[in-house]
Amino acid sequence: MRAGEDTDSLERAAQEFVAVRPRLFGIAYRVLGSAVEAEDVVQEAWLRWQGTDRTEVREPAAFLTTVTARLAINVAQSARVRRESYVGPWLPEPVDTSTDPQVGAERAEALTLAVLHLLERLNPVERAAYVLREAFDYPYGRIAQILETSEANARQLVSRARRHLSAPRGEPVGRAAHRRLLEVFLAAARTGDLSVLEEVLAEDVVSYSDGGGTRGASKVPVVGRSRVSRYLAAFAPRFWSGADVRRVEANGLPAVLVSNGGRAVALLSVDASQRGIERIMWIINPAKLEPYVTGLGHEA
Repeated sequence: MRAGEDTDSLERAAQEFVAVRPRLFGIAYRVLGSAVEAEDVVQEAWLRWQGTDRTEVREPAAFLTTVTARLAINVAQSARVRRESYVGPWLPEPVDTSTDPQVGAERAEALTLAVLHLLERLNPVERAAYVLREAFDYPYGRIAQILETSEANARQLVSRARRHLSAPRGEPVGRAAHRRLLEVFLAAARTGDLSVLEEVLAEDVVSYSDGGGTRGASKVPVVGRSRVSRYLAAFAPRFWSGADVRRVEANGLPAVLVSNGGRAVALLSVDASQRGIERIMWIINPAKLEPYVTGLGHEA
């Protein structure tokens, strides 16, 4: 509490913060791809809000959004350096969206693991501009204010981000088709059925394993239908033996949690288009599986 501040004032500040907190987390998470880092940013935004002369702030939500976006950009800049030394492929930290399908946004854009992974190709400012526009529908003038740039440049940032994201992807399938492809893929992966795997995988499919140094996780992406199929068939007997699977939701799409002996070992998510499964994402890093640890033991 600032000197001279009364309890009622701090309670109002807390109410104003809580009202916009889901949006703040949603912005920070999309910019960073990490729920842990996003929570840290939101906490820092709260501390700054406490220390601000709030009598000078006409729009608390706008103020907090600006603070959060700028903090997230700063953290993203340092995170890029840390991720360069990450052991093996780095994938975004999944969030369980079964309770909040849009994670604080007006619409569930820039949320899937595949899109968040692609967003890593952008610099932090481009990423923030894209998130504010596509997920939260901010006008370009407001984005320019948040990013301290011109409106024309804000438009260029979003346009450049769109081009980066659209080039490597086919048109995503709907949720029902995505679920069907995931189920067919899961059955084939568990049995090592090469012919079915090759039917559902896109020609240039990529399989990523984010283990963060965990033993057994592939340290390089596996690329191409034939290579990925053989890779999956080769480790099927060892990986799936004794495994339980539970259907879950991750970042707005169906996913599969794999556990063994009551311990979560992997979250499986796929990116699917009209061409088939384009990206397979195995999240094996134990720290990233924490949101799904509760409720294990129920086989799908």
